[in-house]
Amino acid sequence: MKCSILMAFNDSSSASSALEYMARIFTCPEDCTVTLLHLLRKPTGSEELMGKKYMQNVPGRMKQVMETARQKLLGAGFRPERITLRLVETPYATLAEGIIDQFAQGDYNLVVIGRKRMSKAEEFVLGDTSIRLVRALEGTAVMVVKE
Repeated sequence: MKCSILMAFNDSSSASSALEYMARIFTCPEDCTVTLLHLLRKPTGSEELMGKKYMQNVPGRMKQVMETARQKLLGAGFRPERITLRLVETPYATLAEGIIDQFAQGDYNLVVIGRKRMSKAEEFVLGDTSIRLVRALEGTAVMVVKE
């Protein structure tokens, strides 16, 4: 059975938890293909206050974070030629839309995403990316790992 994984990844603790879980759960990681996906987005108001220099450094910082994640997967037995790091700079309206679009462009049978704990008010205002993915990607396994 083919094992092709799209993992939404960033520098959050929930993404790190999902990566750690994924590295432990697979019994034959050498047979899996993994794409670590990070979607750059338009800066929020608070990020804009941090300045242009901070925002210009985000892609470089994320490349370093993703390379560290790649090393963790290699340490867990995943093969180097089967790990792809994808940094997408096209802005999407929401993170869920970006993941769904990137999923449609590939040939994946599992989507992995970390999920932070949110209050009901936060879920109402911000939405829940993991719920959107589960609903939109019917017929595809979606693994949601809570931190």
